[in-house]
Amino acid sequence: MPMEPPAPGLYNVGSYQVSGRPYVTGSLLLTAGKEVRCTFPYVAKSVTVINNSSGSYPIRATFNATGSPGGVIAGMHHVTLRSSGSQTFNTKCVQMYVSAPSTNGDTAQFTLIAELTNIPIGRMYALTGSGLTD
Repeated sequence: MPMEPPAPGLYNVGSYQVSGRPYVTGSLLLTAGKEVRCTFPYVAKSVTVINNSSGSYPIRATFNATGSPGGVIAGMHHVTLRSSGSQTFNTKCVQMYVSAPSTNGDTAQFTLIAELTNIPIGRMYALTGSGLTD
């Protein structure tokens, strides 16, 4: 009987060694105080968030909603991206949140690019706890 290759999984090295499938999304109208949840069809091995705002409007990237218990914003569990800035997160995840601070005077714009594995999102655990929500 022939051996079958291992199924894609969180602890399967080959799932991360291959080139990721591209996933691109974004928003042209991220108004002050609002948040966009970007959910991926598979576990991502890395995510890049780009602030495309033409003004000096920052955006925030988080792994949990800004209204999550524990205070994602108050606890400084976010990355602030200045206008024309970008950040790559080399971590596995199934979603990212991008928000515009309520102090922004106009709409912000962003692009999100993810490298997807073949790992189904149902195999991923919740990203919570110290450094994320606490």
